[in-house]
Amino acid sequence: MQQKIVFRSKGLNCSTIFYLPDNLSTKEKYPVIVMAHGIGSTKEMCLPQFAERFAAAGFAVLLFDYRNLGESEGIPRGQVFPEDQQEDYRNAITWIQQQPQIDPERIDAWGSSYSGGHVLHLSAFDRRIKCVVAQVPVVSGFSTAQRLSSPMELNAMRSMLAHDRIQRFQTGEVNYLPYFAPPGQPCLLATPDSIEYFEKNQGASEGRFENRITLESLEHYLYFEPTVHIDAISPTPLRIIVAEKDLLAPTDLAVTAHARANEPKSLIFRKAVTSKHTKAKALKLPLPRHVDGSFNG
Repeated sequence: MQQKIVFRSKGLNCSTIFYLPDNLSTKEKYPVIVMAHGIGSTKEMCLPQFAERFAAAGFAVLLFDYRNLGESEGIPRGQVFPEDQQEDYRNAITWIQQQPQIDPERIDAWGSSYSGGHVLHLSAFDRRIKCVVAQVPVVSGFSTAQRLSSPMELNAMRSMLAHDRIQRFQTGEVNYLPYFAPPGQPCLLATPDSIEYFEKNQGASEGRFENRITLESLEHYLYFEPTVHIDAISPTPLRIIVAEKDLLAPTDLAVTAHARANEPKSLIFRKAVTSKHTKAKALKLPLPRHVDGSFNG
C-alpha cells in the first residue's frame, strides 16, 4: 500500500511516496525506513523496487525527493547541497515519527551513493536513527574526484568553479553542467554505465528528471566528507554495502571508512554489474573558458 504525501523542509514541500505493509494492522506500529536517491536521480528511479521489498517484509518506507529536485519544490532547480539534503532527511524523520502507524523508536536511515554518504553523517549525530544502511556510499567527494580526474582536469574544474563564483556574485546567474551528454561533450558523469543508467531510468521520473546540476553544487561536492565522525555512529548498528570495482563510489574508500567505524557493524560485498562498454572517466568537465552560460536553464 502506498500513497503520495509531502512534508515541509525549510518552508518547502518535499514530495514522498509513503509505503505501508499491505496487511496493515491498526493495532500495530511499524518500523520505518527513510530513504532518498543519489546524485542526479529522483525518487522514482530504481528506488521503488527496494521500497516495495521492504514494505513486503513488514516495514513502512518513506521515499522522498530532496528540495530543488524531482517532484519537490525549490529553486534553483538542480541544486545539490549535501547540508540541505541532510536537513531534508532530518525533517523527513521528524514528520514520520509523528505518524500514528509508526514506531518512533524504530527508524532506519537508508541511502545509496550520495545519499549513502548522507546517512553515514546523519547517524553519527541523530540518535533518532536506530539503524543505518549505506549502499555503495560516496564517502569522500574530493578523494573520489581525484580518482576520476587527472590533476590537470581537477585544476581546470577548480578554475571553472572560481569563475562561476565570480559570475554568480556579479550577476546572480546560475550555471549548469549536464549529468550526461553525447561523447565529447562536457558532463559530470561520463562513464558508459552512467549514461546507460540515466537513459534507461529517467523515464520512470515521469518527466521530472532534469539533466543538469548547478556548478555551485560541484563546489560543495568537493568538500563532501561525510565519514569524518563515522566512529560516532556506534552504538547504532551500521551496515555498508559495496560493489566490487566500483569507480563512481570507490570500493576501497568505503572499506577504509568502514574499518574506522566501531561495532556493531557489517560490510557486504556485491559483485558489480558492469556495462558491456569499456569504462570511461567521469567528471568530464569543460575548461574554464567554456563557462559561458551554455548550460543555463
